[in-house]
Amino acid sequence: MELIYVGCSIVLLVLLISWGKIQPFLAFLVASSVAGLLLGLPAEKVPGVLEKGIGNLLGGLLGIVCIGAMFGKLVANSGAAQKIAMVLMRVFGEKHLTWALMFTGFLVGIPLFYNVGFVLLVPLVFSVVQQTKVPPIYLGIPMFASLSVTHGFLPPHPAPTAMLPMFDADIGKTLFYGLIVALPAMIVAGPMFARLFRNVPAKPITLFVAPLRPETELPSAFNCFASALLPVALIACSMAVPMAPAEWQSTLKFWTNPLVVMLLALAVATWTLGLSRGLKIGPLMDEYGNSVKDIAVILLIIAGAGTLKEVFVATGVDKNISALLTGIAIDPLILGWLIAGVIRVSLGSATVAGMTAAGLMAPVVASTNVDPNLMVLAVGAGSLMFSHVNDSGFWMAKEYFNLSLKETLLSWTLMEGIVGIVGIIGVLIMERVIA
Repeated sequence: MELIYVGCSIVLLVLLISWGKIQPFLAFLVASSVAGLLLGLPAEKVPGVLEKGIGNLLGGLLGIVCIGAMFGKLVANSGAAQKIAMVLMRVFGEKHLTWALMFTGFLVGIPLFYNVGFVLLVPLVFSVVQQTKVPPIYLGIPMFASLSVTHGFLPPHPAPTAMLPMFDADIGKTLFYGLIVALPAMIVAGPMFARLFRNVPAKPITLFVAPLRPETELPSAFNCFASALLPVALIACSMAVPMAPAEWQSTLKFWTNPLVVMLLALAVATWTLGLSRGLKIGPLMDEYGNSVKDIAVILLIIAGAGTLKEVFVATGVDKNISALLTGIAIDPLILGWLIAGVIRVSLGSATVAGMTAAGLMAPVVASTNVDPNLMVLAVGAGSLMFSHVNDSGFWMAKEYFNLSLKETLLSWTLMEGIVGIVGIIGVLIMERVIA
């Protein structure tokens, strides 16, 4: 009976968001409260369990995500993202524009959240379209694919970062595995898939196109690449901690802690991309404050997911979930991917899909020998599956590129599906390799 109540609470969550149009954080609170009552929690204890779930999940995550938002804002506003794009375009040349835009989206997407990266790079795509006269969707798909990959697979993006403590995964290994899985996913869904749209004409709406900054106002290429990729390099260093001499490990653990890494990267970038180029500290801090406002909704969704997971733990139903799911004759990684994919198609939000699936799969990871780092990637791949009309990203692609509904389904939706499918294939191959 308990598992029926769990299913009912998930269905309630889906209905509240998709049919009732309730804000996801509020929907999580309502669904979690109902789940707690159905599963036997005394009514007076339900609020405390919800508060504990919010605190447990956000406690180690809030600083990382907020500092990441500030870092991304600086990379965008300083012109570093534009400079990275321009350098890659020159390196790859006109014959390989799709590859240039794919790697641009990937490098820019690491420090920037999806929507910010999308809006920032769209003017660049349209600028290239004007110069080369190639179809805009042909150039847009590789950018979409790489931005989606970084959003779903790689820390320090919110959803994969939030899943780390839920699965007790290691941020360094997850990032390393994620980079390996991400490359084939964005190649297949990007330049390879884009070939189908080589001759599909479209006239993008210039209303959305912001002017690019003169190159003389941009930071140097070395400054841009080094500053933008510093968090990735520092997080990757955490993998070397176990191999270091015992007397160094305490110090190394401090300097490779994700919160310290993001703070250090922001401090360096504040100087290299900001103060050293004549920007004042006051306006910079104002921009940092504004950046946190931009991710408030994402933080609320993550917090809401923490309440549902905590209800499952407090009622002990997590053990029954684990027993049920592990009893299914299917690889747990595929199961996590499927659950996230179903929720993604139902709700539209990749973050909600990933966090809800993570709450269900956390007890399975704890009770089996499945690699927690790969589970983060499997759920992340599922959370990107087949975005359609209930996802804001779908409408951004449609409106910015002035596509018909059919064209958006054939391009954007299929591209997201390819990312998710190639992603889980890569995860399963990784499972075999590291077993």
